[in-house]
Amino acid sequence: VTQKFTKCYIMTAKRNVLCLFDIDGTLTPSRLYIKPEMKQFLQDLRKIVTIGIISGADITKQKEQMGDDVTDMYDYVFCDNGIVAYKDGQLIGKGSIKKWIGEEKIKIFINFCLHYLADLDLPKKRGTFIEFRDGLINVCPIGRNCTREERIEFFEYDKVHCVRETFVKALEKEFPDIGLKYSLGGQISFDVFPIGWDKTFCLRLIDLSQFKEIHFFGDKTYEGGNDYEIFVDPRTIGHTITSPEDTMKQLKEIFIL
Repeated sequence: VTQKFTKCYIMTAKRNVLCLFDIDGTLTPSRLYIKPEMKQFLQDLRKIVTIGIISGADITKQKEQMGDDVTDMYDYVFCDNGIVAYKDGQLIGKGSIKKWIGEEKIKIFINFCLHYLADLDLPKKRGTFIEFRDGLINVCPIGRNCTREERIEFFEYDKVHCVRETFVKALEKEFPDIGLKYSLGGQISFDVFPIGWDKTFCLRLIDLSQFKEIHFFGDKTYEGGNDYEIFVDPRTIGHTITSPEDTMKQLKEIFIL
């Protein structure tokens, strides 16, 4: 599904078009490595458009999915929703949620999360329930150490019992004035970050005057999903993706590859 109409392009040099991609569910299956055919497809696409990737993950997790050469393979690489940013392989920006919120508020927030998690009754729990990153805090009710099978089990369980959605509502009630935003992403967790530090943050680090169009491709484009804000942003042309295969299909239709 495309949010806004866009014309098609013949395969000629049009590097004044920027394509931004979510990773999980858009370029790769959730938390899995990019397939060789997708990696090659993006390199071919890069010959005619400028390419950027953006996710809530840090650079270590991005490398696990996109390869150790990720910052060299794409024009822009945005980690932590763009709080940590690379252009042409060079670091161009790095923020800190720790400095923005302050240690005392972070401690109170994390303590509340840990108490909530301790009382939360789930079929399974593993480890690494809270992950502190440069630009956000990732909260995972089942624990990020779960296996691939357990991840899928929780995802299906969450569809019925709304574990993450209920958790977020509890946080919004407990911390109404702390200036934080909550966003469901992937299959097992949600991200917490300062208001305005969603994926649109990356647009602050791009010279928008260089591009005639900016396309964004993501799977969590519904309200509350971690792709929503950049999907509906008037500066982008948003595309809802259902799988990596769908990403390639839509790109072929848009750019006539």
